[in-house]
Amino acid sequence: MEILRRSSSLWVLPILLLCFFINNGVFVDASHKVYMHLQSTTSHVDASKVHRTGYHFQPSKNWINDPNGPMYYNGVYHLFYQYNPKGAIWGNIVWAHSVSKDLINWIPLEPAIYPSKVFDKYGTWSGSATILPGNKPVILYTGIVDANKTQVQNYAIPANMSDPYLRKWIKPDNNPLIVADKTINKSQFRDPTTAWMGRDRNWRILVGSVRNHRGKVIMYKSNKNFMKWTKAKHPLHSAPGTGNWECPDFFPVSLKNKDGLDTSYNGKDIKHVLKVSFDVTRFDHYTIGTYDTKKDKYFPDNTSIDGWKGLRLDYGNYYASKTFFDSGKNRRILLGWANESDTVDNDVRKGWAGVHPIPRKIWLDPSGKQLVQWPVQELETLRKKKVQLNNKKLNKGEKVEIKGITVAQADVEVIFSFTSLDKAEPFDPSWADLYAQDVCAIKGSTVQGGLGPFGLLTLASKNLEEYTPVFFRIFKAQDKYKVLMCSDASRSSLKNETTMYKPSFAGYVDVDLADKKLSLRSLIDHSVVESFGAGGKTCITSRVYPTLAIFDKAHLFAFNNGAERITIETLNAWSMANAKLH
Repeated sequence: MEILRRSSSLWVLPILLLCFFINNGVFVDASHKVYMHLQSTTSHVDASKVHRTGYHFQPSKNWINDPNGPMYYNGVYHLFYQYNPKGAIWGNIVWAHSVSKDLINWIPLEPAIYPSKVFDKYGTWSGSATILPGNKPVILYTGIVDANKTQVQNYAIPANMSDPYLRKWIKPDNNPLIVADKTINKSQFRDPTTAWMGRDRNWRILVGSVRNHRGKVIMYKSNKNFMKWTKAKHPLHSAPGTGNWECPDFFPVSLKNKDGLDTSYNGKDIKHVLKVSFDVTRFDHYTIGTYDTKKDKYFPDNTSIDGWKGLRLDYGNYYASKTFFDSGKNRRILLGWANESDTVDNDVRKGWAGVHPIPRKIWLDPSGKQLVQWPVQELETLRKKKVQLNNKKLNKGEKVEIKGITVAQADVEVIFSFTSLDKAEPFDPSWADLYAQDVCAIKGSTVQGGLGPFGLLTLASKNLEEYTPVFFRIFKAQDKYKVLMCSDASRSSLKNETTMYKPSFAGYVDVDLADKKLSLRSLIDHSVVESFGAGGKTCITSRVYPTLAIFDKAHLFAFNNGAERITIETLNAWSMANAKLH
């Protein structure tokens, strides 16, 4: 994928202005600018520990972005990821490689793929792994062949299949496997998916691209040998006005249970998910639909919006995600990337940039309308000291502090309940065209409401000079209720650098309020607040940089700022141990 650092100036633009830019070709490609004066090794930098995570994945130093080609192979989880071995900014990208037995604790290895051949001399960008018949893994990745960023699709194979960690990989000389034809923009042609085998026994992959601002995924087919690929007559899917599609992912989900399915599975009672990373918005969007295997076309359901206002995997700082089928535990696992929201200079000063959110199990909601995500169960092995709160009433303006654990590095699960929906505020019709995060910016945690806002104040200073609230607010919209979930970083730090990104992230939660309850789980890790609403129906990841609420100076509160009294039915919170990451 190609990197564009988020900036506050981009995200305050009205959506109509963004559409105008795209439709009139004003937007330029995301920048590959490398700050050469900062592009030295960081061994001499006094790397700050203040905002470094304890249990979210990150290497010991330098820049990371996309998770690449994750796979489960012979009892070992393999994580490949885009990494700059020479600094804390984007550039000099290699495929770094770490392995794990539990998706939480990782052993770093030498890079698996790095620029070295004519077909990837200028870059080794994102891709995917596929396990071929005979239990043979293969990696597909995008190579950059010249200074014009011409992109081709290459493959690599293990050098020693008997090595349990597959430390070394070979890039055969018959690369590249796929070269763009004249109908394709060769500088926007990247990130091949995991391959799947069709009923005709031919392999298929997708490559992300764009044409006339229409994002698309181009399909290629190969016979059993996996070496000769031919472009299909038409893309698997495309959508107008969406810009370049990066890091596509395409996989089946079960209509019956939470079990994962192999990417090549094509039996009964399934839907398919097409996920793409929108280069313009920097969010991961997805649709749920039907894959016509005869026509090799994908058709989103009429309940899935195919565009910028469609479903997101995560409504916060989360991009370039990739799933894989975990055959050991029969589940599909989602991995993603959360970049820094701080300044480039601060990234260089601390010597690192980028983290990966906790791996998530992912499945189809029983409604069939959306995906559900939940941190992998293995994370719970890091839970240490626990505190609990039961049946605590919170009236308007009240808050209660959660004490007794290390709240700067914690896992918190809470169930809120209320006795009535009568005090839900009316939903302003003028908000219908706004994104949820715009409504959150208007109706934040300090704006008193009817039913909400209520939730958690995470990474809070003692006197609330800094805090990151994660909360719900319930509105009445005609004959139905709308549940807004927010993770608001606007008050997260006293730092006032103009380029620091402190957004009010938010998404709506499609949940039945018949039992008058809402659940929330937040994973708090120094500079990460990763939250799951209603059992994982809506997920929001925020990156924050408190100056006061650090280490043992951080506080955690549950609060209610609505007229309706809220009850904390149960709250369980744990201090989290450090994961083994390097």
